[in-house]
Amino acid sequence: GMGGVGKTTLAQLVYNDPRVSNYFDTRGWICVSEEFDVVGLTRKILVSFFKTTVDYTELNELQQELKENLQGKKFLLVLDDVWNEKPSLWELVKVPLLKAGVGKVLLTTRNECVARIMQTMEPLSLNILSFDKCWMLFEKLALESLESSSRHNNLEDIGRKIVEKCKGLPLAAKT
Repeated sequence: GMGGVGKTTLAQLVYNDPRVSNYFDTRGWICVSEEFDVVGLTRKILVSFFKTTVDYTELNELQQELKENLQGKKFLLVLDDVWNEKPSLWELVKVPLLKAGVGKVLLTTRNECVARIMQTMEPLSLNILSFDKCWMLFEKLALESLESSSRHNNLEDIGRKIVEKCKGLPLAAKT
C-alpha cells in the first residue's frame, strides 16, 4: 500500500500483541528502507533477535551464527519499509532463516513486486479509507475530548476540510 496507509502501524500492532510475543521464542524488527546490503541486513537481524554485538564481518559467518541461534526456535522477523526488488539478494537473506526452520517473516512495502519476492503467501494490500471512515478517525482523535457544547459546527466544518486534504490516509488524519 501507499505511504501513510498504515502498514507499519498494523505490523507494530501484530508485533506488540501479547499473544504474539508469548507465542514466539524471539522477535526482531528491522527498518530496511531503500538500500541495504545482505551482510549489513544479516548483522541487523542477529542484533535485533539477540540484542548482542556481532563481531563477524563475513556473510557466511553471520549466516551460520544466525542459523545456529535460531535453530529450533519459533521466531518472528518484521522487515519494515522494504524497497529492494532484487530476488537474488533476498535469497541470500532467507538462507539462514529457512534452515532454522520454524519462523515467520512479516514484510511491509509499498511495492507489490517486493511483497511477492518472499514467495510465501499472497500479499495483503492496505487501501485508503473512505471519507466517512477517515472522518470517524479524525473526529475520534481531534474532537472527542471536546465537550459537546464546545464542538461548534465551525470546528466540524474545519475538521471535514482537513479530512478532505488527508485523502483517506490514516497517518495524515492522525497527525
